[in-house]
Amino acid sequence: MALKADIILDRDGVINLDSDAYVKSADEWIAIDSSIQAIAQLHQAGHRVFVATNQSGIGRGFFSLKTLEAMHQKMLGLVNDAGGLISDIAYCPHTPDDHCVCRKPKAGLLEALAARNNITLSQAIVIGDSLRDLQAADLVAAKAFLVLTGKGQKTQQQNPTLPYPIFETLHDATAHILN
Repeated sequence: MALKADIILDRDGVINLDSDAYVKSADEWIAIDSSIQAIAQLHQAGHRVFVATNQSGIGRGFFSLKTLEAMHQKMLGLVNDAGGLISDIAYCPHTPDDHCVCRKPKAGLLEALAARNNITLSQAIVIGDSLRDLQAADLVAAKAFLVLTGKGQKTQQQNPTLPYPIFETLHDATAHILN
């Protein structure tokens, strides 16, 4: 049996509703309809699912690491309740001014997940709603999918010739992966 591709998801705008004012609490963390079910379907079909997320709200002082952990516990609980599993989460707490190695569009988050979880990035699928998600995937030769939730429509409008498969939602991308 062929190995199932590992799936690495951006968080805000892919799994949950995004906010230009940042998602700053577990109460503000609201799942996009069908994203939780999509993650469960991927897991049940034998894919490992991971999350790689820029969280500069920490570096900007908008919320604490404890609050981020509460958001992630809410997300993990919803996914588990739906019969799914997120195997690991990597996040970058830095602002763009920090010039870190982890903040997407750099590949540090993807490389950290790969190192911790034995992911072959060139065989993984990265699903995001912003150009920086896709650029990070390109750096590690992963396959990249754009979803039009979150910042996805704006990303598509600003980059009309993107060479990536484009899906309305994570659920639609999941249906494509599973077929």
